[in-house]
Amino acid sequence: MNMTKTPSHVAIIGAGMAGLSCALTLQAAGVQVSVFDKSRGPSGRMSTRRGDGWQCDHGAQYFTARHPDFRDEVERWVRAGVAGLWQPRLRSYDGKQWSTPQSALERFVGTPRMTSPAAWLAADLPLTLQTTITQLQQQPDGWELTSAENGPMPQRFDAVVLAVPSVQATPLVQPVAPGLASVSASAVMRGNWTLMVQFDAPLALGFDGVFVNHGPLSWVARDSSKPGRTGAETWLLHASPDWSEAHIEDTPEAVAPVLLQAFAALGGPAPASYTAHRWRYADTSPPLSMGCAWDSVARIGLCGDWLNGGKVEGAWLGGRAMAQRVLQE
Repeated sequence: MNMTKTPSHVAIIGAGMAGLSCALTLQAAGVQVSVFDKSRGPSGRMSTRRGDGWQCDHGAQYFTARHPDFRDEVERWVRAGVAGLWQPRLRSYDGKQWSTPQSALERFVGTPRMTSPAAWLAADLPLTLQTTITQLQQQPDGWELTSAENGPMPQRFDAVVLAVPSVQATPLVQPVAPGLASVSASAVMRGNWTLMVQFDAPLALGFDGVFVNHGPLSWVARDSSKPGRTGAETWLLHASPDWSEAHIEDTPEAVAPVLLQAFAALGGPAPASYTAHRWRYADTSPPLSMGCAWDSVARIGLCGDWLNGGKVEGAWLGGRAMAQRVLQE
């Protein structure tokens, strides 16, 4: 493999925010990229479930923009109509008392759904979906990727970036870059149960989002209060990390009644319908702060929110930092 110049063709595994940010930064610098994702569409955990007459963001609930470069990026999304400012009525509940959190942070969401920014970013990228990369091998003419669906790919790549959860990165990099495998194996990822709850009419609960510091729930949000949303009145219930981990192997049928009972304690009535979803790899505790990781000899790297603070902003910044490392070669 040529180790003396900037890679001319980079494979990026993962089409979440980190992978898309990395791909676009490389593409803007004149590098050919190919993006692969096992899902049916880009976005990673900036995801939205759609059902019969309803939709609900069941991954990332909102994002903030502290870094000036990410603020500029979010403004681009807003101008394009794929993001908007969400101004919810927020409350906190500790099991006994209600309070109003004091924060000047602006909260943004994708519009008309959380997947919208990723879909917009991916529009001009060569993206191959429903392709699960299972093996990486260094051949004399470059990196060879093997997928579960189609076996070894004919094309070769000068470099590879893995923008996937740490637990998915470790088995891929262990045989080819043990140092990177040590990094990914050091990240402890936690699962999360979510419940998407539909109602026949809007609920008059007096809040659009609640930080819950008691019982099985950690967050409750009126998804229908977010800008651009249409369809049935829908709420999102996020279980707490500790409760989710303790019940990660439970069935949806066992999880849903517990979360609905906790919602009832906040004033929520019985729903018309609901859908449960288990995120096996939802977040990292604690998130790492490396930004990204790069093996300059093997020309393979890691990026993702788990390497940069655990938020959407961290994913975008980490993906850009990964691209800059590649371009420095």
